[in-house]
Amino acid sequence: MSIANLEYETVARFAQQGGLVYFILIFVAGLIYALWPKHKEAFRRLAHLPLEEDEADHVGS
Repeated sequence: MSIANLEYETVARFAQQGGLVYFILIFVAGLIYALWPKHKEAFRRLAHLPLEEDEADHVGS
């Protein structure tokens, strides 16, 4: 089979399946990173960051 004999449907199917596998791997890697116990404290701190009062927020008061 040469490259010239590949049909559009064959190439499209390969690209779709390859893209699906790629995005699943990226998703799983991100999930593992987010759930890794070492990162728990950092994510907890970042989750509460918008709730913290900062003196810079009261400029002009």
